[in-house]
Amino acid sequence: MTSYDTESDLIEGLMRKDEQAFRDAIRQYHPSMISLARSLTGHAIADEVVQESWFSVLKALPKFEGRSTFKTWVLRIVANEAKTRLRKENRQTSLEAMTGDDPEMAGRFDQNGFWIDQPIGWDADSPDELLSSGELKECMERLLTTLPEQQCATLNLREQQGYSLAEICNILEVSESNVRVLLHRARTRMFKCVEHFQDTGECCVD
Repeated sequence: MTSYDTESDLIEGLMRKDEQAFRDAIRQYHPSMISLARSLTGHAIADEVVQESWFSVLKALPKFEGRSTFKTWVLRIVANEAKTRLRKENRQTSLEAMTGDDPEMAGRFDQNGFWIDQPIGWDADSPDELLSSGELKECMERLLTTLPEQQCATLNLREQQGYSLAEICNILEVSESNVRVLLHRARTRMFKCVEHFQDTGECCVD
């Protein structure tokens, strides 16, 4: 059980530099922080990004105004640290390049990123059956490593961590329209990959 039952108590503990507060904060937030960092930078430097983010969190803590949840604020710091690291390594990709049109998938999704028509050939059980395949899971992991950083982070925050579009906007500091485009593009790539696997049994991440 955590020693700090509320967010405000945890923040006060961190500001007092209480060791138990820091341990509780790491337990609560580190998994989400490392997951987001890996989405943006890959596995190689994610640990360094999160470590730097913790330093930034503690330094900026007196400036936290409570306009969002503390976790959302922490993840925004992680996103900013990751982007700074990527800029230093000259790996920044423009939003336009990340969200260009895909003629093959035009008209397949609505403006919220949902299917207009169900993929051809998928019956009610086949998606779950496919996703239970170890080979497809490995293929999906390969696909995630090929997605542009912002697309991968948006997909991670929405599908794996369950954040709302507004919260993702806050964390990544992009507009809601851009979040919708990023999510749309990531889902498009994912479903194209699943359809190809279903049709051929082969992994295609290009």
